[in-house]
Amino acid sequence: MKRKKQLQSLVPWLVTLALFLFWELTCWLFKVPPFVLPRPSLIFTTMYQFRGQIWFHSLQTLFTTIIGFGLAVGGGLLIGLAVGASRIVYTSLYPLLIGFNSIPKVALVPVIVIWFGIGTIPAIITAFSIAFFPIAVNVATGLATIEPEMRDVLRSLGASRYEILTKVGIPRSTPYLFASLKIAITLSFIGSVISETVASNQGIGYLMLSASSRFEVPLVFAGLLVVGAMGIAMYAICVLFEQRMTKWAFRGSELSA
Repeated sequence: MKRKKQLQSLVPWLVTLALFLFWELTCWLFKVPPFVLPRPSLIFTTMYQFRGQIWFHSLQTLFTTIIGFGLAVGGGLLIGLAVGASRIVYTSLYPLLIGFNSIPKVALVPVIVIWFGIGTIPAIITAFSIAFFPIAVNVATGLATIEPEMRDVLRSLGASRYEILTKVGIPRSTPYLFASLKIAITLSFIGSVISETVASNQGIGYLMLSASSRFEVPLVFAGLLVVGAMGIAMYAICVLFEQRMTKWAFRGSELSA
């Protein structure tokens, strides 16, 4: 079992290494120009060369993403609890939520800039707006999956609607919440970078836009790799919390191993 876990932990690194080697060899064999597709070795060299700028802009992107994600968690939880607990709220808000989520968030950035100007706030709002919907939907789904028979039994035992919600509904929706958090954190990075490419003078999105205007394609790919690495790190943190808090939901399955 221990050896199996060690192998499972090594597989992602081996696959990533194989992908970069394939990428490097393909660019070298077919003599692909760097301004079309730079080799990984050139990208990592560029990352080291511009490490100061990349570090500064990546911290800005990480800051806006975490703030937007935190607001999305709070807003998504409140809306999800309201939608899942009340039929009236469900019929009133759910169509509006679907309509809002259908709007491309890049189309909202110019409006947000008019209201708040360029900078950090539009990136935070964009990260929030693109991430809160899956959280709200999953929490509402978790509350809606309480069996009617269980509700009837709890009512017959004297449990109030509030007690059913807090002692059964919310714990029952916890696995759904963490499943949505893993999706929402990656969406938050997308929202931040989109806003930074349109309405900011800081962040990885701004750095990539500036680099592409100067045809510094290796720097653009360096920014992409940094965003991907930050996304993986934040996803892993969400998985860690999920394993700590919802292990009871995966008892007897391989996911709990």
